[in-house]
Amino acid sequence: MLTATNLECVRGGHVLFTDLNFSVKSGELLQIHGPNGSGKTSLLRMLCGLTQPNTGKITWNDSNIRSLGEQYYSSLTYLGHMIGIKDDLTAIENLSISCALAGLEVDNKMALDALQQIGLKGRENLLARVLSQGQRRRVSLARLLLVKTKLWILDEPLTALDVTAIKLIKEKLEWFLAQGGMVILTTHQDIDISAAAIHHLHLN
Repeated sequence: MLTATNLECVRGGHVLFTDLNFSVKSGELLQIHGPNGSGKTSLLRMLCGLTQPNTGKITWNDSNIRSLGEQYYSSLTYLGHMIGIKDDLTAIENLSISCALAGLEVDNKMALDALQQIGLKGRENLLARVLSQGQRRRVSLARLLLVKTKLWILDEPLTALDVTAIKLIKEKLEWFLAQGGMVILTTHQDIDISAAAIHHLHLN
């Protein structure tokens, strides 16, 4: 279980949120809503341990994530809003490198299969610079087809995706949740997903 207690975030002397409390358990999804600048991405980065809250704490199975270190980081997959695709690498190279950086051993066949499943058949060896924004997003999301982590933290995962890709990601999220996974995501789009429980957090 991931629990946030009395979180506060201050950026540039401005309080984005304070006294924020929530928890996410196995099989549950937390959808974070709010306008641009409300602190959604800042909150996700805190949950990943990339930044620290001004006050409050974040625990994973009752232990502070700061003390857990790699034990916690190896349990999560974070896909940020900036998809991190390198223009001078092919789709399969981008996927393979992102998996390696996340400590995931993936051979060429596994990467190829993931790209084909996510709708990039025939484009696996194209340089990312010639792919559309939606196709580049698919390259990033293909990692979700390969990871074995317990917690997914996703920043606007549906941005630039067409209807077919959204349906595929929705199905993958539902499968992951049904296996006991946990998902925290931001999205400006309504997404109808089956889960043990769905929580909504609104940031002003």
